[in-house]
Amino acid sequence: MSVEKFTPKENRPSRDEAEKAVETLLRWVGEDATREGLRETPARYIRAFEEHFAGYNQDPAAELSKIFEDIEHYDDIVLVKDIDFVSHCEHHIAPIIGKAYVAYWPDKKVVGISKLARIVDIYAKRLTSQEKMTRSIANIITDTLEPKGCAVMIDANHQCMSTRGVAKAHSSTVTNHFTGVFKEDAEVRGRFMEMIK
Repeated sequence: MSVEKFTPKENRPSRDEAEKAVETLLRWVGEDATREGLRETPARYIRAFEEHFAGYNQDPAAELSKIFEDIEHYDDIVLVKDIDFVSHCEHHIAPIIGKAYVAYWPDKKVVGISKLARIVDIYAKRLTSQEKMTRSIANIITDTLEPKGCAVMIDANHQCMSTRGVAKAHSSTVTNHFTGVFKEDAEVRGRFMEMIK
């Protein structure tokens, strides 16, 4: 599994530099960045970026570190479905809006179900591709919780495709990633697919 590389905080541009970059883009499209309606836009845009991309400052493995040891002998699928998310594609910085379905079959470690939704959010709040996001969620759960297996399905609309380019507004993209028993056992995989319907 490849390790993601990010720019260290100390090497990132300042907020002022980031705001000036937005102002440059506004002027590039032909706008007057000093007019009343746009005067505060660079600052607002950077605040929105902080929210959209908060996942760069979060550690998904740490999110999964608090486990429940009192849930012993649970031996079946745990599924959280219809997890809404908004991400941004790494090619156009356009929104990806969809739902994630995350399941794992615990072995010795069980986490609170909200943690699975948080993991989706952490990876969604980074520039990504849907394929990478799907794989990353499954891999961090597999590596951290060491379950018997993990299954992740994402169904999403890519606005880089629906609002520009080929402009197919109602298209959706589905990706899956399976590990352990979900990958090796067609019956278990079939149960997951049935459960998410």
